[in-house]
Amino acid sequence: MIRRAVYPGTFDPVTNGHLDMLHRGLVLFDEIIIGVADSPRKSPLFSLEERIDLLRSVIPYPPPQVSVKGFNNLLVHFVRDEKALCILRGVRAVSDFDYELRMALINQNLDRTIETVFLMPSENYMFITSTMIREIAELNGDLSLFVPAQVEQALKTKYFRRPKE
Repeated sequence: MIRRAVYPGTFDPVTNGHLDMLHRGLVLFDEIIIGVADSPRKSPLFSLEERIDLLRSVIPYPPPQVSVKGFNNLLVHFVRDEKALCILRGVRAVSDFDYELRMALINQNLDRTIETVFLMPSENYMFITSTMIREIAELNGDLSLFVPAQVEQALKTKYFRRPKE
């Protein structure tokens, strides 16, 4: 039986921390589907298609070991449709755990056959959030330690080729 997990998120943008979690997850699972949430309520900087393309451009693993798919329905429905065993989530701090625990309990009540696995990132990535990355990019800071080169270039293009608000 193939051990398949879904690693969900908005990935706006994908960071080295996300890639670290993917690498760690592949120790436990044969296949990981990165589920990119549409998340229009979060007003993402990148469109769903751009986020999917960025992820595909930086993932060093071939399909079907890792695949990237967008979704705009309930996470448990996406996980079930992808025939995955569980949801893979990263937890950086106690504040993350509180939120992630509540989400896991909701998902468990929606579908008791789907488990959630929490992993901690490497300490080098414990502090990285996509929100912080967007702030650094907007202020023209150096992102080279936090995101792959393709993502840094995409952020610069977004922030410095669009009209100022």
